[in-house]
Amino acid sequence: MEVYNGGVTSPQGFLAAGICAGIKKNRKDMAMLKSTVPCTLAGTFTSNLVKASPVVWDQEIVRQYGSAQACVMNSGVANACTGQQGDAYCLETAKAAADALGLQPEQVLLASTGVIGRQLPIETICNGARTLSGMLSDTREAASDAAEAIMTTDTKKKEVAVAFELSGKKVTIGGMTKGAGMIHPNMGTMLCFLTTDAAISAKMAQKALLSCVKDSFNMISVDGDESTNDTCVLLANGLAANEEITQEGADYEVFYAALELVTKNLARRMAADGEGAHALFEVKVTGASTKEQAITLAKSVIESNLVKTAIAGHDANWGRIIGAMGYSGAKFDPQKVDLAFESKAGFVQIARNSVSTGYSEEEATKILSENEITAIIDIHEGDQEATAWGCDLTYEYISINADYRS
Repeated sequence: MEVYNGGVTSPQGFLAAGICAGIKKNRKDMAMLKSTVPCTLAGTFTSNLVKASPVVWDQEIVRQYGSAQACVMNSGVANACTGQQGDAYCLETAKAAADALGLQPEQVLLASTGVIGRQLPIETICNGARTLSGMLSDTREAASDAAEAIMTTDTKKKEVAVAFELSGKKVTIGGMTKGAGMIHPNMGTMLCFLTTDAAISAKMAQKALLSCVKDSFNMISVDGDESTNDTCVLLANGLAANEEITQEGADYEVFYAALELVTKNLARRMAADGEGAHALFEVKVTGASTKEQAITLAKSVIESNLVKTAIAGHDANWGRIIGAMGYSGAKFDPQKVDLAFESKAGFVQIARNSVSTGYSEEEATKILSENEITAIIDIHEGDQEATAWGCDLTYEYISINADYRS
C-alpha cells in the first residue's frame, strides 16, 4: 500500500471545491464534494443526544437510501440547536445544491461546523452551493481548497490518500477531516469525508467504517467535550472496477487495512492539531487481557487533564498516569505496571512493577520536549493492546476558546 499526499479527489470520479462564501470574514467557509456517478454510502455520527440538523439529515439518508452523490459543507455556523428552522434550512440547502448539480435532494449530504445556536445565513449558503457547483474539479488543489473550507480553529489542513490493489485493479481511498477542539472519544467535534473508487456493498462499507472509526477517531481526545455535529461518511463509487466486495474475505481485509491506514493517519493529525497544542501525545497500552480493557485504560490516560498539563510542562510526573488508570473503571493489578516514555530524543523506562526505576529526570525532560511523545504502558495480563491519541493542554487552549466568538 502507498500512503501519499492526496485527498478526497485522489480516487477516480471525485470532484471538489472550496470557497469563501461570506459566512466568515476573508476565509474559505464552504466546500462541495461530488462523484460523477452515484455512490454506496456509509456513515457514523455523534453519540451526543443533542444532534445538529445536518446530522439528522445525513442519518436519514444513510438509513433510508444507503446511497449519495454529493455533499455540501460549511464552517462558521453549526446549524445546531436551531429548531424546525434549522431542519428547513437543510432541505433548502440540499434542494439548491441538487438543482445546480442535476441531482435529487436526497442524494446530497450536508455538514456544518461552527457556533451552536445560530441560524444558517441561508441565502449565502444557497448562493455558495450554486457557485461551488460550477467550480468542481478533480485536481489536488481542489481537494485542498475543500479541506481548508471546513476548518474552524484548526491550524492545519488534514488530508491523506492510500493506493492499493483489489482483484488486480488499482484502488484509492482519500480523506479529509477537520477538528481541533471539542474532540473526544465516540465521535467528538469532527467532520470526516472519505472517498474511494472501490466497488463495495453498503453493508460491508458500513461494517468497515464502524470498525475503523472505533480504533481511530474514537481513540482521540483533546478537551473531553463532545460535539453536536460529528459526521464521518464514506462514499464509494466503484469506478476502480474491482470485483464488488459483498462479504468478508481477502479483498475485504485489504480494503479494511487501507481504510484503517487513512482513518488512523487523520486521527493522529487531528490530535496533533488540538487547540493550542504543542505536542501529539500517544498512549499505547499493552499486555491487557481484553481489547476493551486496553481501550478503557488508554482513553483514561489520554483524557486526563493532569496528564496533559504534565506533558505540556515536559514533566515525567508518571503518578498522574497511574492515577488515571486507577479511576478508569478497568480492573488490573496496580502493582504490575511498567511505564516508559519514547520520542525522537530517545527512550526512558520510568517504572517497573509500579515502582520508579530511578530514571534521569534530565533525560526524561529531553524526551518529553519533542512534538510527538509516546507513553508505553504494559500491565502484564495478556496479549491485547490499544492505542489512543491526544495532545498537551496549554495556556493557548484557554485563550482560543475564551475568544472563540469575539
